[in-house]
Order: sequence, then structure tokens, then C-alpha cells
Amino acid sequence: MSLERLVAEIESRAQQEIASEQARFEKERAEILADRARRIEAIRTDAQRRVAQDAARERTRRTAAARLEAKKLGYEYQEARTKQLLESVKTRLADYAGTPEYPKLMKRMYAAAVSRLGKDLRVRGRAEDAKLLRSVAGSGFDDAPVPVTGGFVAETSDGTRRLNLTFDELLRLREDDLRSLLPT
Repeated sequence: MSLERLVAEIESRAQQEIASEQARFEKERAEILADRARRIEAIRTDAQRRVAQDAARERTRRTAAARLEAKKLGYEYQEARTKQLLESVKTRLADYAGTPEYPKLMKRMYAAAVSRLGKDLRVRGRAEDAKLLRSVAGSGFDDAPVPVTGGFVAETSDGTRRLNLTFDELLRLREDDLRSLLPT
């Protein structure tokens, strides 16, 4: 009996060790599954956070791009409108060159040129203004026409100093002031 008892005790110990190992295995398996579930959830949460950040970043980028495009379109419209208004001013100046007040203005402009440059002047202007300029400037009139809207270019006879009193140049010099006055 002692051999049977020994075998039974060995079997009993083996069963206990198997049960102990089985319990330890189940416990480790549960820990591994729980750790796996925590890791998966952490990865999922991190991925959702990154997607939300990327989406917010993309929304911000698109919003900024849309605002910039809107500003650009507004600026382009304003610039086109300003160019149109400046062309209208040029047209009105060209029309003014045909009015009875134009010769009076030319005489005042010539007086201003004489006061700034002296009496010995050479004056050039539009071909249409040749008769008027010849009467105002006398022998200082230069027959070479200048392609301008109105006004004239005066320079000293030695060519060292020049005064551009053409409508085009006066408009160009005051374009920024005009831009601030024009409605947009």
C-alpha cells in the first residue's frame, strides 16, 4: 500500500501543481488581455486625438486661405475700380483740354514755369496745343509734339533743368492722394 499511496500522493501533487499552473496561466492570460485592451484603447484614443488635431489644423488652414482669398479678391476689385476711376479722371482731363478755360490754365502754368526755371525756356506739348503754346511761349516753343493728355514740358534752354507740367505727370504725382479721395 505504500506504493499505491506514494503514487496517489504524486498524482495528487501533480493535480495540485497542474491546477496551480492552470490558475497562474489564467491569471497571466487575463493580465495580458487586460494590458492588450488598455494598449488598444490608448492607441485608439491617441489616434482620435491626432485626427481631431489634424482636422482642426486643416479647418484653420482652409479658413485662413479663404480669408486671404477674400481679401485678395476685395483688393483686386478695389484696384480695378480705382483704375477705372483714374481712367475716368484722365478722360475728363482730356475733355478739359478742349474747354475755353484750358488756354487760361496754360498761361498760368507757363507763368509758374517761368517763375521756377527762369525766362529762357523751351516748351513742348501736344500737337493740338501748338498754336496756343506758340502764343504763350513765343520763340521758346519747340515744334516736337509730346504724346500727352494736356499741359506741357518746360526746360531751360541749356537743358539742365526740366519741369513736367503735363496732365499725365501731374496725375501720376498725385495718384496716391487721388486714390484716398476716390470712393471704393
